Amino acid sequence: MNTADPSSPAPLWEELVGAALLGTDRRTPAGTAPGRTAPAALLDAAAAETVRRRAGLRPGPAAPLPEPAAEDPRPALPAAAARRLHLLLAGRPGAGGGGRRGTAPDLMELLPQWLTAVNARGFAAPAESLPALLEAARGRTDLRLAALEFAGPRALWLARLNPDWRFALRATPGGGGTLPGPADTRRVEALWREGLFAERVALLASIRFRDADAARELLAATWPTERAEDRLMFLDSLRTGLNARDEPFLEQALADRSRNVRATAAELLSALPDSALAARMAVRAGACVAVDHTGDTPTLLVEAPHECDAGMERDGVSAKAPPGRGERSWWFGQLVEAAPLAIWPARLGGRGPERIVALPVADDWLGELHAAWCRAAVRQRDADWSRALLGPPSAPGAGGPGAVSLAERAKLLGTLPVAERAEWVAGFIAAHGLSEAFQLLGVCAVPWATPLGRSVVDALNIARDAGSYPWSFSGVMGLAERCLDPAEANRLDALLAVPDEPEDASPGAGGYWAEAFQRLGRTLRLRAVMTEELGPREPAAGEPEEGPP
Repeated sequence: MNTADPSSPAPLWEELVGAALLGTDRRTPAGTAPGRTAPAALLDAAAAETVRRRAGLRPGPAAPLPEPAAEDPRPALPAAAARRLHLLLAGRPGAGGGGRRGTAPDLMELLPQWLTAVNARGFAAPAESLPALLEAARGRTDLRLAALEFAGPRALWLARLNPDWRFALRATPGGGGTLPGPADTRRVEALWREGLFAERVALLASIRFRDADAARELLAATWPTERAEDRLMFLDSLRTGLNARDEPFLEQALADRSRNVRATAAELLSALPDSALAARMAVRAGACVAVDHTGDTPTLLVEAPHECDAGMERDGVSAKAPPGRGERSWWFGQLVEAAPLAIWPARLGGRGPERIVALPVADDWLGELHAAWCRAAVRQRDADWSRALLGPPSAPGAGGPGAVSLAERAKLLGTLPVAERAEWVAGFIAAHGLSEAFQLLGVCAVPWATPLGRSVVDALNIARDAGSYPWSFSGVMGLAERCLDPAEANRLDALLAVPDEPEDASPGAGGYWAEAFQRLGRTLRLRAVMTEELGPREPAAGEPEEGPP
């Protein structure tokens, strides 16, 4: 109840605030009687003053409206696919009690593939989905490139109005503006000299993709004035379209002040088999390896360099070995890695890659030599040497290829044609199971080719029947949900029942396996439906037919 005298003037806001801070026992506002009713009177007076202050504000000038968002000329997403997008963005990973994932597909894990498929068709994102799409990209960096491509210019317009979405502006050089082409020399020069670092990197990469020589000349014009860390990033862009005309510029970069820049320039030059650096490395590496015919079996002898001279350092050889590595083996590995692989048949008795790799190597140099050849095969994209170093998938530990680790095999597989890569991994799984194959599956094209997909399912079924611990295969099962061809869903029907558990099986393993196969089947069928909702896509000339996401 308000006990203030209605004829008294209204107290000032500052007076009310002071009374509230000090307490009505110590201070009562004007017109308010002290005592037990003073706190309620203070609140009543504050409420009335709040209304008065708000009503008494004079309207200020309206803020200017933002410029309208740019038009998105791409076709609208089909209605069914738009509803699917809403479900994917609202989805949460399926999980049951006790950490079990249950049998429902994990919608958030399907979103990256869905975005890839929708971008391939060139659809525009529905306007109402843009906030949720930006929120998903804010929380998951792996979604950002695909999500921003799909969201288009309107997402950048929103990002300028919401600080939480500023990552979209940083991820899109120029804030969404179209990068100039090589022919627009005035805009190119202005952006190259005045743009932010991310804008300059994007500009150089864009021009390099369309005109390799123009990009190199643009970089050369300001090279002496660039910071070392910027020079390194700019130099890395020359990997795209690397050609013999880049050699003079890269040779100059070998004298750069930055060791990292020199090392990158040397790596690029060694990828040009006819470059002067490659020839110098061929001489150095060739002097370190020879065939010994004095024994019963020809054997490779290795004589590692005894010093790292100034010429070697200029050509990118790092003189200081990492902890735990001997200096001579460290220098030797770098020389072999940078030497053209084409020198070895002539140097080693006319043998081809397979026969060279099969030769024994004296004095425990096999691991170092084969590891360097692996790095050279990956750098030079030499499929013949990659096949030799991989060896047959059924016996990857026999002979020379035994020195090749799983990580090295994964890189070597990346140099092979897609179909051959899948066939090799399928053979590896058939011979050795899934426990060693996870890294190798990651380099196979999606969706997996039929032989590879079936080898994965067969290996999972064998592991289930053996009563294996199911959680150790959760990573492979997750890959299968995203990478198996949906056409394989029908083959899973026979695996959906809870199997009889062997006596030595993990407790409850059969139930976990049944749930995992049910989720896999449902996910594959959902992926097939998602593809149908997007409609057909005409492949570009020379592009293979698209598989389901």
